Amino acid sequence: MTRLEKPALTAFVWLALLTMPWWMNAIGGYTELASRVLVLGLAAMALNFLLGYTGVLSFGHAAYFGLGAYGVGMMIKFVVPSTPLGMLVGVATGTVAAAVLGLLIVKLRGVYFAMVTIAFGQVFYFIAFRWNSVTGGDDGLTGWKRQALDLGFTQVDLLGNDRAFYYFLLFVFALAVGAMALILRSPFGRTLVAIRENERRARFLGIPVERHIWLSFVISCFFVSLAGTLYALLNNFVDPRALRWDQSGNFVIMAVLGGMRSFWGPLVGAAIFVVLQDYVSSHTENWMSFVGLFFVLVVLFFPRGVMGILARRRATDATKEGA
Repeated sequence: MTRLEKPALTAFVWLALLTMPWWMNAIGGYTELASRVLVLGLAAMALNFLLGYTGVLSFGHAAYFGLGAYGVGMMIKFVVPSTPLGMLVGVATGTVAAAVLGLLIVKLRGVYFAMVTIAFGQVFYFIAFRWNSVTGGDDGLTGWKRQALDLGFTQVDLLGNDRAFYYFLLFVFALAVGAMALILRSPFGRTLVAIRENERRARFLGIPVERHIWLSFVISCFFVSLAGTLYALLNNFVDPRALRWDQSGNFVIMAVLGGMRSFWGPLVGAAIFVVLQDYVSSHTENWMSFVGLFFVLVVLFFPRGVMGILARRRATDATKEGA
């Protein structure tokens, strides 16, 4: 096996994403499933920004994912039927909420941070569940749909053309992932890794640890809010389950499946999770048991996820070549 360099891996990922509507249909999938992989992959990568690169575990990211989803839906339904403006409002809602709440929890660590993020997330969940007159309660926010994009010289139909909507998602995904990569390669991103590896040493070096963790949390929630807006547009619907703690658990599972300390790992994990969920749920109502068992096996035997397995094989091959 030849050594797979990072540029080659990145090129392969983008080639797979660009052609996914075709090969997904060829293996028995469908375009909407490919769109779901993109959206949830972005959400998992957003969580990994905080978990994999900063070393802080959040079980409340679904709150900001759901706020983004409700923000775009309510904007289109109640204010202005505009897809870009709705996305802007959704992302702003989730990011501002994260910035405010992050100030309250930034000094917590470990299980305490994780539990408080769950608590805040459940607050938003119960607000959406109980506020029937605005959010639709348990029935969800209905009566709206994504709008066509007006580019001035033409309009792009995002509702009746699933393939066009997929490439709209891919365009937004590319912008978000590119921004995420630039941040992680910057001195700020290197500082986050230093905090992850040894927080005490980073503090001794004069790094304002709490400020960096707060910024990492806000940036992570910005991207997950963006994923939430895309999720709502994909379904033309949003309900309180988008805010619930088990949705956050799904993001963590995706990140772990693919590999937490790998940039593309969460996207790979999301693809495995989404496709496995779709396939197993079409055959049995107990699909969660099978997905859970699969996750346990991966954690037991491949704790670094799929990308960890590939990295280990590359290291083995390099050792053999050197010998």
